[in-house]
Amino acid sequence: MAQNRIEKINEEVRRELAAVIRELKDARIPLMTSVVAVHVTNDLRYAKAYISVMGDEDTQNAALAGLKSAAGFVRREIGHRLGLRYTPEFQFQLDHSIEHGAHINKVISEISKKEEK
Repeated sequence: MAQNRIEKINEEVRRELAAVIRELKDARIPLMTSVVAVHVTNDLRYAKAYISVMGDEDTQNAALAGLKSAAGFVRREIGHRLGLRYTPEFQFQLDHSIEHGAHINKVISEISKKEEK
């Protein structure tokens, strides 16, 4: 039962975090920034947010730096929106799964084009 509650909190935090990131006015954070997953600890004190940023490595590192500098604001906004007893402290990590999936799709497309010829 407790695990089910944590999973619901993870999803709610992920959804609200994505909304807050879209509202940030930091030039380092591009529009193509997605929240892939959020894992909140059982005591709700910490949360790891896995972020995907489309772009080169410099763009990704800049976005991560922008998110880290806005972590206090993000935490406060999530706290107001969700009304949890404790608002987790966020740790942002880059996630390359969307970028990896796009690369795989590109390779598959190239292979299918070669087979058609």
